[in-house]
Amino acid sequence: MGLALKRAKSEVKNGRRPIYCLVVKEDGQIAGEAGNTVAQDFDPSAHAEVNAIRNACVSLNTTNLSGCTLYTPMEPCPMCLSTILEARISRLVLGARHKRVGRTDLGAYSVEALITLVSRELDLVLGVREKECEELRVSWMQTLRKTQ
Repeated sequence: MGLALKRAKSEVKNGRRPIYCLVVKEDGQIAGEAGNTVAQDFDPSAHAEVNAIRNACVSLNTTNLSGCTLYTPMEPCPMCLSTILEARISRLVLGARHKRVGRTDLGAYSVEALITLVSRELDLVLGVREKECEELRVSWMQTLRKTQ
């Protein structure tokens, strides 16, 4: 998570969203990584999680990422979580939660709720460096509001 946070902070310095994800193999090697490129690519699906998964699939020449862990400083949205599940990623490590940073556009959504809804399994590791992840997201949201 430390590397994901470090790179997320760099994303903010470069005018992008404060999110950066890593897909890590069981041996600890990074198979794929990426930030959010929605604005740059004019692609609403180019979230950091999806981009990192795409990169990992290309790198490993497979769509089956069983045994891999995805690290993200922010709870994945429903689209990203669906992609995580489709790629068969084994573990999700996340920091901040949408509800705790004041995001209200997702209603009662949580990763647990969607996993239960679709009857899938995913090992969840929650709250990793949570406060730091929350502060990064809240700070970015406050800056964004000031510039709009």
